[in-house]
Amino acid sequence: MSCHSTSNSKGRASNGKNGKPLTFALQATDVGKSVIFNQLTGSNQIIGNWPGKTVDRAEGTLSFEGHEIKVIDLPGIYSFSTFSMEELVSRDYVALEKPDVVINVVDASVLERNLFFTLQLLEMQAPLVLCLNQVDVAKSKGIIINKEKLQETLGVPVVFAVATRGDGIYELVGEAINVATHKSKSKHLKYRKDLEEKIEKLKQYRK
Repeated sequence: MSCHSTSNSKGRASNGKNGKPLTFALQATDVGKSVIFNQLTGSNQIIGNWPGKTVDRAEGTLSFEGHEIKVIDLPGIYSFSTFSMEELVSRDYVALEKPDVVINVVDASVLERNLFFTLQLLEMQAPLVLCLNQVDVAKSKGIIINKEKLQETLGVPVVFAVATRGDGIYELVGEAINVATHKSKSKHLKYRKDLEEKIEKLKQYRK
């Protein structure tokens, strides 16, 4: 089910900070991200370039249960590590523009490989919702994901979706609004003891 036409006509829209629409940033390795963007925004889209860059910028709008929402489709990348133009645009937007929530879309059928990027977003303390797309493909491969355990481990909401059918889109928007309006922050990640000690040493060099 798509959400771009869902609205609440009983009252005025509830907006985010400074009376502006809430901002959702879609961030992914491009697995179904564009499909989810289209499900959310429908024909309410503007396609252009990021200011001063040749990287495509897609932006759309969504009305959902009294909330006006701006959806930014960030460039599809696999990490923030190699400093390509796409990665720099995505990283700077999350770090500097501070969207109300980042929706991290990952392929449920290759979850372990995709979670590396999720951990980078968590380390940036981005307000996050994790969308596991293609859960139908994962199930066909015999992959069973414990949603509650994953939420507990990562400290962020997890939504199952099949973007091509619109499954999970309504729940995804609801979770994203909840994170955005309650100003939820990702929990501080804790690694194994020896790695935490090395991280603390690196922090000392920055002071």
